Amino acid sequence: MNYAIVNGKIYTVNKNEKIIDKGTILIKDGKIENILEGDTSIPEGYEIIDVEGKHVFPGFIDTHTHQGLFDGSIGWAGFDGNEMTDPNTAHVRALDAINPEDPGLEEARIGGVTTIQTGPGSGNVIGGTDTIIKTYCKSKIVDDMIVKTPSSMKAALGENPKRVYGTDKKLPSTRMGTAAVFRKAFVDAQNYGKKWEEYKLKKKQAEEKEELDKIPSEPDRDLNNEVLLKVLKKEIPLNFHCHQANDIVTAIRLAEEFNIDLMLVHATEGHKIADYIAKKGVPVSVGPSLAGFEKVELRNISFETPAKLWKAGVKISIQSDSFTRLKHFQILPCMAIKEGLPVNEALKAITINAAEMIGVSDRLGSLDIGKDADLVIWSDHPLENFFAENKLVLIDGEIAYKKE
Repeated sequence: MNYAIVNGKIYTVNKNEKIIDKGTILIKDGKIENILEGDTSIPEGYEIIDVEGKHVFPGFIDTHTHQGLFDGSIGWAGFDGNEMTDPNTAHVRALDAINPEDPGLEEARIGGVTTIQTGPGSGNVIGGTDTIIKTYCKSKIVDDMIVKTPSSMKAALGENPKRVYGTDKKLPSTRMGTAAVFRKAFVDAQNYGKKWEEYKLKKKQAEEKEELDKIPSEPDRDLNNEVLLKVLKKEIPLNFHCHQANDIVTAIRLAEEFNIDLMLVHATEGHKIADYIAKKGVPVSVGPSLAGFEKVELRNISFETPAKLWKAGVKISIQSDSFTRLKHFQILPCMAIKEGLPVNEALKAITINAAEMIGVSDRLGSLDIGKDADLVIWSDHPLENFFAENKLVLIDGEIAYKKE
């Protein structure tokens, strides 16, 4: 179905940050075909959706969540996000556990969230690979929801991995041990890569000399090392769970040691060292900031963190970590605004900044010609009026939610 969304106030959130007071968005084959200003004639073949008095935004993007992997509605049977049997499970994939019928995905659409990066929890030092998916798909087949996979590697510092393994008197039981597990895993991956490079070189030399009897045996495959090599080759970034300032510094130190592309996840105490993070040029997926004080490393949690990081020059997104039901996702940027983050920056933190940080800004994050037709029609500006209602959601040009 092709649609013409007419008479809405359009917030493009593009490079020009253009706002069109009364515009039209033409949607064809799941993409934004055109964005027009003022009164205009609609071509034949488009179903008109009149949104006069409404506000049209890009679909929100959650850069770090576990939706589809932790279905709390059915208890332990739906908890598939933490393979806590080895501190290094780089080879496990979120893709293999996502349930497209997780009720959390429907709630995400109600909250205006059209895309999420979902993946393993933080029980392991290296937890496995994340996947970026849309929050709606007719087929109910996760492969049809994928935007990008693998999208990143999940790793964790701080209390979680040392609690999980320290309880059993296993490595890691300290922050020292956690960093050591990480370093050993990546050194092993480097050595694995060298072994394959040597094999390919010797094979090529033997084939060129037609000395086929001298072609060496192919090295055994190692799934952990294979995927860690993708991180080392910068094919996918590393998403590092860390809360305390010292853990943030350790994450940056480890990423620099192995020349890895890094995104900090949570960075609860990032405000303490905001200038340092800015100097290092590392983006931060901040949040959820609604957690309590269950852990020592959360004792300084604050909604002031996004504003302080932004003021220091850090690129930020705002994420849920699934702690907040995504039905109420907008509360996260709204609370950051209350604590000093400008409205427009909060909007970018859940749209274009988020898309850029997870590597999908060519398709998502703003309303631009050629991008995916993922948009949400609100009764008012959702970050200026928390009581604004989500009236209609389109994902890939299809109606994914409609408020009755």
